Amino acid sequence: MTRAKQDRLLGLLLRDGGWVTAATLADQLGVTARSVRSYVTSVNGRVSGGQAVESGPQGYRAGVEAGAALQTSPGDGGSPRDRLHTLVTRLLDAPDGLDVYAVADEMFVSAATVESDLARVRSLLGGTELILDRQGAQVRLRGTEMAQRRLLSRLVHDEMDAGAYDTAALRRALGEQSAVLPSLAPFKAALVAQLVDFGYYVNEYGMSDVLTHVAIAADRVARQRGLDAEGLPEPVAAQLRVANAIETLAREHLGVDLGPADSRHLASVVLTRVVAPGIADETRAPLDPEVEGAVREAVGAAASEFLVEIHDEDFVLRLALHVQNLRLRARDKAWSRNPLTRSLKSTYPMIFEVAVFIASELSQRLNIPLHDDEIAYIAMHVGGQLERSRRSDERLTATIICPGYYELHELLRSSVARSLGQSIEVVRVETRVDPDWADIDTDLVLTTIDAPPGAPVQPERVVRIQPFLTPADVDRIQVVAVRARRTRRLAKLRIELESYFRPDAFVHGIDPTLGEEGTIRLLGGLLRDAGVIDDAYLERAVAREGMSSTAFTDALAVPHAIGMTAAHTAIAVGIADPSIPWGDARVQVVALVAFSENDRAAFQTVFEQFVEVFNERESAQRIVRRATSLPSFLDELVAVIDG
Repeated sequence: MTRAKQDRLLGLLLRDGGWVTAATLADQLGVTARSVRSYVTSVNGRVSGGQAVESGPQGYRAGVEAGAALQTSPGDGGSPRDRLHTLVTRLLDAPDGLDVYAVADEMFVSAATVESDLARVRSLLGGTELILDRQGAQVRLRGTEMAQRRLLSRLVHDEMDAGAYDTAALRRALGEQSAVLPSLAPFKAALVAQLVDFGYYVNEYGMSDVLTHVAIAADRVARQRGLDAEGLPEPVAAQLRVANAIETLAREHLGVDLGPADSRHLASVVLTRVVAPGIADETRAPLDPEVEGAVREAVGAAASEFLVEIHDEDFVLRLALHVQNLRLRARDKAWSRNPLTRSLKSTYPMIFEVAVFIASELSQRLNIPLHDDEIAYIAMHVGGQLERSRRSDERLTATIICPGYYELHELLRSSVARSLGQSIEVVRVETRVDPDWADIDTDLVLTTIDAPPGAPVQPERVVRIQPFLTPADVDRIQVVAVRARRTRRLAKLRIELESYFRPDAFVHGIDPTLGEEGTIRLLGGLLRDAGVIDDAYLERAVAREGMSSTAFTDALAVPHAIGMTAAHTAIAVGIADPSIPWGDARVQVVALVAFSENDRAAFQTVFEQFVEVFNERESAQRIVRRATSLPSFLDELVAVIDG
């Protein structure tokens, strides 16, 4: 039983918010239902009263103390994770090294256990430029101070759930005695206020990165392990201004005198992670022509490939400024975490896919690797631009039925427009007490009178309201509108999907040991044998998966290649029971999608709304349980779509 699996269970329950069956949790964790029960018992043992996870006939859900349990670490420090933190901290504080047998005695474990923990330390060192040097029983870390801080940062980030700020993770990495942690909150508030005064836009989503670096720097300086200022380049005006502010605030709130190297380093962290100058801000670093050119080309290619309206001058410049900072982070191997990565991917898969395409183009043009969290920031830029240019034809149409009495119907129409005008367009007003119900073909019918029994109108389209619109009326209309909008989207999806699935490209019972690449090659091989795609498309699908996991929900992965080069659009489906590890998730349905150039207009409909179906756990589980063949899969899919 591992602490990591217990924490993963808690995270799943907290994110869901409702009841989750043991079978579903077991599948998402890759364990048995019996193990889930053991995890729940252990988690409840972390808090007094045992209310971290509630149990019931419907399964499990997060209790009132779930958050506290997630932040609680074992008191004896004997878990593998706690030993790892202790060992790394001691190695960093011992420049002359540690004796393996002495450490084993002090930690009350065997030497073999310490050796196993040292192997885990080695696995953390990739990309940090640190070396674990071993001479007999003596081990030590060799590398620069910056490399050692990079290791501390990795230790903290690896424990943070989706990049969320976690003081407990910082405390474990720096040690319980670290004096700077209690003062980080007032330091952060003062820093944000100062940056706003400087005229910057502050990205709160990246603030956990900054606070992690500040805590590590302050702690290391307090231990007389500050950075060396020798050979530092002359700072630009913006860096110097932020560095001076950080130095002053660190002295005031953290009780630490940062030297010029540390203050400038932290200023660079701030300037490349959490602030954005205005496009015309003269204090920002000049925009690199190479970066601007690469962004323009990438955005233009994405606009053409996906038929989206993102080729806007201000958007290009904002994204270019972001990419310029991103390039600096890549140079220092200091990636920025994004707590919205998972939700952006599952809620806006189409936007995320455009971001992946742009990231791929930028990676080739600027020779920088891009990870999921960095792609998510690009997705936020893309989503913001698409929101600005969103067309009004996404609104639902509505008919108001309000029997005439003076200007009552006009007052009602203006109230609806004022409260719901962004999502609903009133195209017709009926003032008769006996309207022709059969002739009303709008998405919604907002009526102040009841429809007569047997009226030829779908009840789910009708919302009974008062002549003078009340807040309760607005709430009911919004609920029905959401349902109607979803029904309209999924009706289109049903028509599209029925023409894309192939009877010879359906696999039930995929071997979980195949993994991501093996499953992609299995399903892709079926489409290749049918003449839909070639080997090049299959290789690009594998490469696309390597850029960013296509597990868009907890149940579904949609692997595909960048570029719509299939002979015609087709979908190969695989069902896995038990689930397949996919990225940092586990999935039970894999839909390999091959798109052709002629069907690019269908890309958004099929891609985004197919993901939407599987974003609902009950729907996904129903399909997995009953879909043993393509006909049964389509039957269940259509049943879910039809509600």
